Amino acid sequence: MLTNPQSVPQSDPLPGRRAASAPRRSGPVWPRPPACLRACDLGLPPEGARVAVAGLVILRQRPGTAKGVIFVTLEDETGVVNVIVWRKIYERFRRAVIAGRMLRVTGRMQRAHSVTHVIAEEIEDISALLDLLVRPEGPAGFAPEGEMR
Repeated sequence: MLTNPQSVPQSDPLPGRRAASAPRRSGPVWPRPPACLRACDLGLPPEGARVAVAGLVILRQRPGTAKGVIFVTLEDETGVVNVIVWRKIYERFRRAVIAGRMLRVTGRMQRAHSVTHVIAEEIEDISALLDLLVRPEGPAGFAPEGEMR
């Protein structure tokens, strides 16, 4: 069982690493939002760990046989993340699930038959961050290569 989120320090997505100033506490040290786990690191957290992932929405599926479950696939720079959205969560975060081009999902890790899923608990539409990529000054306010501001 996981501990209270207040008792778990903010951590680096790499296991076993802590900030020098972080107090020593028991419990998992997996990332807490706003930090997100990369797709290539999904094998690191234990089953049931609470994680946050983010990426571009490349697929939404709502099969008629799935009894209201929606399957979302996110892609980040390292791979893809499978997300399961149960009906109650979908109703709560409907706008983000339907219209979001880029999402941050917080949920629990689940592994079954060599497939890893994140069972969504919270979904945030972070599509506005995509606009930062097309600004003339580029991401983080830097001028494009070869230009001075």
